[in-house]
Amino acid sequence: MAVSREKESLARVLAHEGGYSNHPKDPGGATMRGVTQRAYDGYRKAQGQASRPVRSISTDELNEIYDRQYWDAVKGDLLPAGVDYVLFDGAVNSGPGRSIMWLQQALRPAYTGRIDGVLGMGTLAALKADTNNDALIDRICNARMAFLKHLGTFATFGNGWSARVREVRAIGQAWATGQVPQSASFYDGGQAKAFVEDANAAPSTAPADLATGAGTGGLGLSGYLYDLQNQLSPLSYTSEWIGKVVVVVALASALLAMGGLGYRWYANRKAKHLAAALGTTAGA
Repeated sequence: MAVSREKESLARVLAHEGGYSNHPKDPGGATMRGVTQRAYDGYRKAQGQASRPVRSISTDELNEIYDRQYWDAVKGDLLPAGVDYVLFDGAVNSGPGRSIMWLQQALRPAYTGRIDGVLGMGTLAALKADTNNDALIDRICNARMAFLKHLGTFATFGNGWSARVREVRAIGQAWATGQVPQSASFYDGGQAKAFVEDANAAPSTAPADLATGAGTGGLGLSGYLYDLQNQLSPLSYTSEWIGKVVVVVALASALLAMGGLGYRWYANRKAKHLAAALGTTAGA
């Protein structure tokens, strides 16, 4: 890339991140201008310095953390205009590996490798083959939103995240198409970290197995009662009573079995959508 957009991208990321935050539901915990206390502790330790509150982070420290841990981590200077910023913002919000996974998902089918969050030669080759960066940014942001919507914290931070991604999309596409991008704004909640550890769990198929098994067993019982009815047919009153029981058991069992099969379909469908959003399915 001939010109680095790191400085301009950082200005917009910092606008999205705001100042200090420590929301009880934010998995990032105490955060200052997008840098978490954990990230700051790690940085200070690597420098041979004692830890201190992230509120005290200096501008030089902030710039170095963003440069090394986020911009360089997504190889920003190797990425096309707009795509560099979009991946950078995603890396700050959800980690570099997750942001790269969104790129890999968006590059299908040109990218045929694993969705592994590693920006290697295969990903770069697919990126080079994709000449429509405007549309690519759309797909990256769509993958990001699909991921966010499957987090348990979306109910709390979803509005802020949605507004942030909407603006990231617009800024990235402006860069990709040679236009002057807008400034970025702060959206409350949009600065909260969005990590895969907070993803919703896939629904269990155990209730489906239980219902299907019970329904199958009930159908077997109704068959036994039907045979008993035939044996007692000379006793008209008893035979009639058993016949009614057979009908009730058969209907209830059929409904139970069908419900179990229906719930299994629903659970498998939800699990498939979740895996696709998290980039954990083969070929996702």
